[in-house]
Amino acid sequence: MAQQARAIQTRRSILVAAAAVFDERGYSSATISEILTRAGVTKGALYFHFNSKEELALGVMDLQLDIVPLPPQLTKLQELVDQGMLLAHQLRNEPLVRASVGLAMDQGVEGLDRGTPFRAWIDRLEHLLSAAKNQGELLPHVQPGETAELLAGAFSGVQVMSQVLCNREDLGHRISVLLHYILPSISTPAVLATLDMAEDRGERLYASLESVPGQAAATA
Repeated sequence: MAQQARAIQTRRSILVAAAAVFDERGYSSATISEILTRAGVTKGALYFHFNSKEELALGVMDLQLDIVPLPPQLTKLQELVDQGMLLAHQLRNEPLVRASVGLAMDQGVEGLDRGTPFRAWIDRLEHLLSAAKNQGELLPHVQPGETAELLAGAFSGVQVMSQVLCNREDLGHRISVLLHYILPSISTPAVLATLDMAEDRGERLYASLESVPGQAAATA
């Protein structure tokens, strides 16, 4: 068990180092030697877990799919808001998340399936929206699949613009504005009035997760 735990920790350390290098230098400029130096592991240790830089990048992108469990809310639309606001906070504060999203958005990355994180994110949003529809939270015309694609695309565009303009410093505000404009077109008025879409929502959620034993490590 101890050996298995060390292997898991080594793999995690390599991914953290790779994410930091990808985040700082981009996929094309990142080198295995730089990742090895950052991780403080041998070449043999790295290649035990990953056969190439491409596999490392896929491993980092997969981290985007490991969504931290959030507390259940009274409405599914609030849970949808919370997913987006927490991701906005993580993009500002966690190199692992920034690198994962950055790789998926980088059109210069060749040979990687960059669509997997997008499809997973859309599926997650559609699941929440379908549950919201079943609970009577959505207006009659709303189609969960189409709305999920719209929200995922809008979030992606807003976070890229925020990155370019101010290194995502205002991302919480921009996502809050996005939600304030879109959600009135899909939510029933009664549910809309209850939603917390404040720009510091993600920060508050993250702080609450850190206070729960075991969750701090999952979000680091």
